Amino acid sequence: MDDSCSDSPPPKRSPLHADHARLGAKFAPFAGWEMPIQYAGILPEHRAVRDGCGVFDISHMGQIWITGAPATEWLNGLLTNDVLTLAVGEGQYTLMLNESGGVIDDLILYRTGEAEFFLVVNASKIAEDASWLAEHLAPGVQMTDESDDYAGLAIQGPNAAAVWERMAGTEVSLPPRNGIAQTLGCVICRTGYTGEDGFELFAPVSQIEEWFARALEAGAEPCGLGARDTLRLEKCYPLNGSDLDPAHTPIEAGLGFFVKLDKPGGFIGREVLARQKEVGPEVKLSAIRQIDKGPPPRHDYAVFLPGEPEPIATLSSGSLSPTLGVGIGMAYLPASSAKPGTRLEIEVRGRRFAAEVVKKPFV
Repeated sequence: MDDSCSDSPPPKRSPLHADHARLGAKFAPFAGWEMPIQYAGILPEHRAVRDGCGVFDISHMGQIWITGAPATEWLNGLLTNDVLTLAVGEGQYTLMLNESGGVIDDLILYRTGEAEFFLVVNASKIAEDASWLAEHLAPGVQMTDESDDYAGLAIQGPNAAAVWERMAGTEVSLPPRNGIAQTLGCVICRTGYTGEDGFELFAPVSQIEEWFARALEAGAEPCGLGARDTLRLEKCYPLNGSDLDPAHTPIEAGLGFFVKLDKPGGFIGREVLARQKEVGPEVKLSAIRQIDKGPPPRHDYAVFLPGEPEPIATLSSGSLSPTLGVGIGMAYLPASSAKPGTRLEIEVRGRRFAAEVVKKPFV
């Protein structure tokens, strides 16, 4: 169908769209948004984050506040990690599951007060997450979705702390790893999606341009979502909608560390995960590396055992690794084929290229 005849709404634009265009960004659709994919190029932007500091626009991410006296116990019954272990000012990676144990969303939960929490959720899941939380809302708990009111930056790399000091001055320090602070009119979270040190800054839409300018002036290189994807894949961080979905559980995805089966009260999907942990998952999200150089693998490319006619899996993620110089990817492999060292073949443009299962992460 011609796009001009489609009833789908136009993609949203970040409040920094004009700034990205001025910097020469190339744009592409992502989760209902038109976002910068690259500026100078994915490879130099990837290296900037690994070696120095880069700044990403993450205004497409969602921000939800939860308040109320019963909020702690209520969230603990909905999410896989143990909310009761969070002190004020701390955050944790956690997952929201359906009744079958499949992943609705993976998110970061921060405790900002004794009965106040801040959730950062994936862009494609904002409406679904808010609806799911509202459906399960307990008396005395209030939920406020501020995703349209806030915009965000991810400032990542070994020099991120030095960049922050130049942005904010020496009197305002970053929170500790996985921590959160509310300062200078914004929310600062010491987390990221690159495997490097860094932080995420969420500020009112009216203020985000100033913070972006400060980051650039402080030495952060503008980076697009293309580099964010290669950075996270090298560390085997899963992407919701590709590596995580309602048909696969956190146990199958290798995220058992973030699933607290023994916490008080349990959580939605717990029984399925407990059985799966006891008997072992039938499939495992595995890291796959090409043995020889070749065209980079991509999402949905078929994975075979050597010489076999039928694929055993398809890649959930795939890319050239800028650090390793070879193709890397992840796929839900049968457990019998998921052991590191297992030889595989990836079909790229009608040709098969040798690959093998390796330990996570790639770098």
